[in-house]
Amino acid sequence: MHPPEVRARARRLYLAGATVAEVARAVGLSYPTVRHWCKDRPEPKRQGTELRCFRCRPGVENPTDPAQYAYLLGLYLGDGHLVTTARVPVLRVYCSNTWPNLIVACEEAMKRVLAGSVQRTRKEGCVGVQSYGKHWPCLFPQHGPGRKHERPIVLTDWQRSIVERHPGDFLRGLFHSDGCRFANRVVVRGKEYVYPRYMFTNESADIMGLCQWALDLLGIAWRMNRRNSLSVARRDAVAVLDRHVGPKS
Repeated sequence: MHPPEVRARARRLYLAGATVAEVARAVGLSYPTVRHWCKDRPEPKRQGTELRCFRCRPGVENPTDPAQYAYLLGLYLGDGHLVTTARVPVLRVYCSNTWPNLIVACEEAMKRVLAGSVQRTRKEGCVGVQSYGKHWPCLFPQHGPGRKHERPIVLTDWQRSIVERHPGDFLRGLFHSDGCRFANRVVVRGKEYVYPRYMFTNESADIMGLCQWALDLLGIAWRMNRRNSLSVARRDAVAVLDRHVGPKS
């Protein structure tokens, strides 16, 4: 079977005015094959998300929008899961009803990365943003049975390369899912002080380690205030994280 992008190129050339023979020479295939594509089957069935999956396209190493992929990866590691037991895999990310712009941002990221269409499923207090596609498992190889904190979560080399180039977008996804920015209040010698603070909470030690790694890439100071909770509280560190994450909305 020939790659779908070759057939798509042949169709584009034919529709642009080239003859079947000219198209066959251009794509290096036989005349009968190209004639079948262009005349016998003028509207070939699209093979799902294969044409949009950068992992399955020869010579393509990165997504069209790597920043959006890094953001979606962060969302997936936080509040997302990938169901592969159905006939067509489905990626779902659950977003709180409290943050409508987060829901829109999640939908946009899915569309920019792979999805042809995105649906919303409503549950009490949250919205499930979901997209069906056979090639979601190609982009999120961390999927597997059981909860994320009960199994290893390790990024592939190509994923690490994307995050290294877009650590802020990755952190935005993590903090938009399992993090928050709030006003911390402390009382010292009877005087109250209020300052902004970020918190990230996750039961997976591996995901927590990825958050720490991305913060280190940006030179953002952090500390573990609990076994499963990370805090960013220094003024300069909060200011840097504000440029990349900011409060949910």
